[in-house]
Amino acid sequence: MSTAAEYKKELEDLVLTVIHENASDLHLVAGRHPTLRVAGELIPLVKKAVLTEADTLGLAGELMEDHNYKLFLESREMDFSFSFGKEARFRGNAFFQKGSVAVALRLIPKQIKTLRELSLPPVLEMFTRRKQGFFLVVGPVGQGKSTTLASMVEMVNKERAENIITIEDPIEYVFTPDRSIISQREVRSDTVDFHVALKAVFREDVDIILIGEMRGLETISTAVTAAETGHLVFSTLHTNNAAQTIDRIIDSFPPEQQDQIRVQLAGSLAGIFSQRLVPKISGGLVPAYELLINNNAVANLIRERRTHEVPMVIETSSELGMIDMNRSLAELVRNGEITAENAYLHSFNPRALERML
Repeated sequence: MSTAAEYKKELEDLVLTVIHENASDLHLVAGRHPTLRVAGELIPLVKKAVLTEADTLGLAGELMEDHNYKLFLESREMDFSFSFGKEARFRGNAFFQKGSVAVALRLIPKQIKTLRELSLPPVLEMFTRRKQGFFLVVGPVGQGKSTTLASMVEMVNKERAENIITIEDPIEYVFTPDRSIISQREVRSDTVDFHVALKAVFREDVDIILIGEMRGLETISTAVTAAETGHLVFSTLHTNNAAQTIDRIIDSFPPEQQDQIRVQLAGSLAGIFSQRLVPKISGGLVPAYELLINNNAVANLIRERRTHEVPMVIETSSELGMIDMNRSLAELVRNGEITAENAYLHSFNPRALERML
């Protein structure tokens, strides 16, 4: 490949392969065959030629708009979105490694699935009906956080009239306004950064705010304030569980501000949902999850610097709707959906899980 037309044709072929193989991701790295991720496993497309440095650079140029491509060459990394007609949409990240370009593309499904279709617990509906509060979906990269939040926002969109503003880098799921007004703002294209856009929402008569990711102290601080002042705020964080998420938020502030943020978070937090996508015995992936619901007991733990006790509260509060990750995993094992081995791999506390199995 050497011309823009050839790179465009090759990209089309690769995208159609992703769709046909039901892959979640496509990796383009110099020195390797284009590689898919299917049901969690990496599969090289050996019938395709090994990519050269020129190939990955040329494909990246076809994936990004001109202004983003120029910025990428300057900054050496870039988050972006890529639409393939009406057939597919991708979230992408391009970066340099050993002097050459590499690209990771994540397929974003066209249809926003319901919580039931995603095998997620009905209790999440409760958080979509709140008038204010801070709700976080957490977990490592690639565990379905954005998909869960999209499902929750779409539920609001179909049920009632709200003014919803999303701030994303890049925009992932594209919403079609139904009963709600939905404005989607992409960092760099529609706003300078998360914090600038988030400050602006206070003048935009917003009801619900979706922040693609909690990035930086200013964004976290403004998000908590928004949740305190009559807004429902949804966001994600790359943390493992509820207790770690609370500590991460508080630790992002200087020591002299941490007592204040503890009080604010104790009052504004609605809940924290942590999820993992676990390989199913029958093929595909199924979510296992933990849910913390903020109540008086949890709020006291946050204020009193006792977040290490949060896992015990979750474990003993199933009657209140909270969900323990080990119970979620154990149920999947008992139902024959996942292996015990995979349950242990995804458990926060394998010893406690062993007692359940």
